[in-house]
Amino acid sequence: MIKAIFTMEPFTCPSCVKKIESTVSKVDGVENVRVMFNSGRVQVQIDESKTTTDAVQDTIVRLGYPVLSVKTS
Repeated sequence: MIKAIFTMEPFTCPSCVKKIESTVSKVDGVENVRVMFNSGRVQVQIDESKTTTDAVQDTIVRLGYPVLSVKTS
């Protein structure tokens, strides 16, 4: 299990948070997702045996939110 933090451009509306959380949480292997509205970050717990950080990033980008950087631990 790894924790990935995706840094994004600042969010402009609370519906962005809901959209990202609901879509990313449906990705197989995502255990937890938390969008931090004020800091423009998305924190995701990922089971690497089921998905990858790149797959989660692709999901976020397909929603129309560019990812500026990713930090994993």
